[in-house]
Amino acid sequence: MSDRLLRARGGGHEAGRVTYVELFFDLVFVFAITQLSHTLLHDSSPKGWLETGILLLGVWWQWIDTAWVTNWLNPERRPVRVALLALMLASLVISTSLPTAFTDRAVVFGLAYGLTHIARSAFMLWAGHSNRPVRGTFIRLLIWHLIIAAAWAFGAFTDEHTRLWVWGGAILFESCGALAGFWLPFIGRAHSADWNVEGAHLAERCALFIIIALGESILSTGASAAGLASTPLNWTAFAVAFLGSVAMWWIYFSNVVELGAQRISHATDPGALARSAYTYLHIPIVAGIIVTAVGDEKVLHHPTGHADASTIAVILIGGGLYLLGAALFKYAISGKVSAPRVAGLLAMGALWPVAGHLSPLALSGATTAVMVIVAAWEGWLIAHGAHGAEAAERAKA
Repeated sequence: MSDRLLRARGGGHEAGRVTYVELFFDLVFVFAITQLSHTLLHDSSPKGWLETGILLLGVWWQWIDTAWVTNWLNPERRPVRVALLALMLASLVISTSLPTAFTDRAVVFGLAYGLTHIARSAFMLWAGHSNRPVRGTFIRLLIWHLIIAAAWAFGAFTDEHTRLWVWGGAILFESCGALAGFWLPFIGRAHSADWNVEGAHLAERCALFIIIALGESILSTGASAAGLASTPLNWTAFAVAFLGSVAMWWIYFSNVVELGAQRISHATDPGALARSAYTYLHIPIVAGIIVTAVGDEKVLHHPTGHADASTIAVILIGGGLYLLGAALFKYAISGKVSAPRVAGLLAMGALWPVAGHLSPLALSGATTAVMVIVAAWEGWLIAHGAHGAEAAERAKA
């Protein structure tokens, strides 16, 4: 197969645009995120947190690995489009298995997860074999995925306790892959300088995934509110949940996302920036949105009384994860520490000692207020020239 299945490089926006079939593929992950939030909602014990965390990382690696592949491949070509739709079907099978992945559907989940990784890497190796950097990377990646798939398959056929440790180890190993350059004995590691990334495309893909996560949060809020009595208290909880989603959107999209697209498009090593800022640092952002959505659900159904431990955890950990990821992402993109984001993260921590004395609605209102202040503060700094260089680069983007 020649390079005709690969994206053209240097062709401007048209060459790196997100295609409709990629957007169609992403629809599966709306369902996957809903499944993850419901899984944590139904089991907020330490074991439930651990299992949901493993599954979240699994869903993320399924999505981001595909986003990298379609960054190199041209989804407008029929073989690529068919492969992407096949991956979509496999991802749907994985998503349907999420709530019982550690119990009844362990075999389905484990086998589908591993085989999807193998199939994606094998297809990419076949489609881009004439491109030496791509070939070198995906030879390594295919071997890594064979090891990972074997671990997931083994875990699927063990008891539930052993499965947790095997799959936890497998996802940890997988999460180290890009950092290690998919190192293998005798052939070494792949280098980010060889990853000819279409930066604007990957930045847009990740931004759209944030929209998916926030959209699922709003859908859950609306669905929960629709089944509640029309009282001032319930409407207040609904408004607080919605305002929190708006503030998270504002923090991500209004202040740094365009700068990120501009920086990665002109970076001397876009592969390294794509790996750090987009592949890894988006994980806590997405996790924060999902956990916050669980907190919103709890508040909508039980807004009064003292907040219990599980409610406190999802509300504060959700907000903290989001602000941590947002702060690290901005630093990776701009090289500057965001005072509003760091201050917001510290404020989330300061709420822990008093959280048990507040109602769920009051605690949710406090964390939402923190998010709104962070968004407004950062917007004020940019508008008044505190980040003049950043504002100029945003204008260019």
